[in-house]
Amino acid sequence: MLLFFRVWLVFFLFRYAECLRIRQTNSADPRRKKGILHIPNTGGRNMYQDAFEAVCNAAKAKTNLFKKNPLGYFVSAMVAGMFIAFGAFISNAAAAPFADAQDPMQKFMNSMTFSAALSMVLMAGADLFTGNNFILSSAAFAKKMKWSDVVKIWVVCYLGNLVGSLIAAFIFQASGAASGTVGQLFAAAAEKKMTAPAINLVLKGLLCNTLVCIAVWCSIKLKSEAGKLIMIMWCILTFMLCGFEHSIANMTTMAVGMMNSTSGTLTIGGYIYNLVCVTIGNMIGGVVFVALPYYLISKKTEA
Repeated sequence: MLLFFRVWLVFFLFRYAECLRIRQTNSADPRRKKGILHIPNTGGRNMYQDAFEAVCNAAKAKTNLFKKNPLGYFVSAMVAGMFIAFGAFISNAAAAPFADAQDPMQKFMNSMTFSAALSMVLMAGADLFTGNNFILSSAAFAKKMKWSDVVKIWVVCYLGNLVGSLIAAFIFQASGAASGTVGQLFAAAAEKKMTAPAINLVLKGLLCNTLVCIAVWCSIKLKSEAGKLIMIMWCILTFMLCGFEHSIANMTTMAVGMMNSTSGTLTIGGYIYNLVCVTIGNMIGGVVFVALPYYLISKKTEA
């Protein structure tokens, strides 16, 4: 753990030094000294409108892919499901040694490493249902696409995520990587997810996708690649440490858990029960708690 914190300390010091260098470079700009440094005219637009338009443009691109290349879109959704599965794999694999040692850092390691999942989705590019709750509904609120199209894409994306998640889960299990403590962690997590009260699952799903969609929003709004990754890490770390529920991550976690359970309490019915409750919460979080507020904030007003 000491090595881990040293690495992070060096990383943040490096980023801080880089920011200072950029600030000094800008302050030394001769145009600034002469008072002629160009400040772009926003034309009365607020600070959120350009970023919100970029979200709507992303929605248009997804819609075009869906309509012109439906197979390609489905594959993109499958890839996203596999990326999220990789996050579930690394988070439990990283936590396993700490679980064996009964180290309280287990939950932190489990939470921090899961950010690899959304990092792959956003940086490599793939279609994730929970992120699309925000992106597509934003375009619908702005009347740049129909709600009927939004629902169609959501359904196909969700199914693609499910297929990708299950393929990854079966490969992971067949590889033997889920043996021992790793498999036990998956089974324990799956049992908690399948037996939790419905209202808890809905509300945890709501909070989870609020954070995920904030990460998606920041990945579009921010210009720096490092800044995007840092915000992804903080948002995912928050939802994982708090124990919130992500429907697509649960697809893999519960599937691997069912294949490693010895209690016989994990069932297909429990799998569906969790996904229905968490998916409803995820949709409310992405649409009502992120897309709608930023639509209202960025909405153009009469001068």
